[in-house]
Amino acid sequence: MKKLVYYIDRGNENYERFYEYAASNVDSDELYARQLCTYLIKDETEYQLLYNEMAADEEFLILQELRPNKRNIDEKSYLYGFNGIPIEFRTIDSLNQHTLLTATSVRDHWSAIRYLLKDYVQVPDHGLYEVTSTELDEDRGCYVIYVNE
Repeated sequence: MKKLVYYIDRGNENYERFYEYAASNVDSDELYARQLCTYLIKDETEYQLLYNEMAADEEFLILQELRPNKRNIDEKSYLYGFNGIPIEFRTIDSLNQHTLLTATSVRDHWSAIRYLLKDYVQVPDHGLYEVTSTELDEDRGCYVIYVNE
C-alpha cells in the first residue's frame, strides 16, 4: 500500500477528495487501523465510513459527512505529551450521550488493531462488552470503542 485516501460521498456519484496519508509518512499499521473505524472525527466534523476499496497500491475510504461534532464534557485531548496509542471505551445512552467507561493505551497501532477487530472486548476494570462501533477521533488523537453490556 502506497497511500490511503479519504473521499466524501456528496451524492449523485460525486466524490470529493478529502484527505490523504502516504505510507512513506505514516506507519502501515496505522493505515490499516484507520480502515477498521466506522466513524472519523476530523476538523470538528463527524463522518461515517460507507465503504472502503482498493486499486493497485492505493486504499480508499468513502465517507458520509454527518454533522458538526458535539463534544462531551469528559473528552480530553491526547495530542500532546501522551505515551502510546490512547483508546477510550464509551457507552451511548438513549439521549445520545457518550459516557466514558475508561481509557487505556497500547504501545502501537498493531495493538490497537486487536481491539478494533473485535465484536466483544474486555473493558479494563468493567468486564466483557459488545462493540457497537469504532471511531478515530483525530481532533483528540485517540481511538474510541463504543460498547453495550
